Amino acid sequence: MKYNIIIVFIVLSSNICLGQFNKPVSFGSEIDALPYATGGYFGALFLGKNHWRVRALTANVHKPDWTTKKGFNHHEILAFALVVDLFQAQNWRKWWIGAGPVLWNSKIRAEGSNTIASFSNLLLNGSIGYNFGLVQNIYLSPWAGLSLKVAGDKDIVVQNKIYNLPFLNPEMSLKLGFHF
Repeated sequence: MKYNIIIVFIVLSSNICLGQFNKPVSFGSEIDALPYATGGYFGALFLGKNHWRVRALTANVHKPDWTTKKGFNHHEILAFALVVDLFQAQNWRKWWIGAGPVLWNSKIRAEGSNTIASFSNLLLNGSIGYNFGLVQNIYLSPWAGLSLKVAGDKDIVVQNKIYNLPFLNPEMSLKLGFHF
């Protein structure tokens, strides 16, 4: 009798647990216009279900000099992020918000110098956007975000000048994505 109760308990538990995995998990990919426009690249893979998804991404961005602190130029960022997104609607449509940690590995020069300084910072990103469905599983997503510097290198010396990544780092762009 004791073994029968254990077997029934295991079977019922398995059905309940496995039932959670019967819901379809979707996955997909995105590209972002901004890094390509600056001569870099962007790639994101994601998976999730219902209103949620998790994105892993990497980007290489060559920041325009007008966005970099005066006296410095050629700021290049190699970023890695893990972001969780929450959508207003099923099938990853309409408004979304997202947040997660971002690692920026950067290179920068002082104006008039060929010396390159490298540094790294950890940021926390918050983003908001809107996914417009183009066809069944393809979408465009204008978005904006703000990354807060929380840790990393400070007082980077480049040719007798000191550079610090700003505490607030705004972004905006347009993504193209698809999912299955």
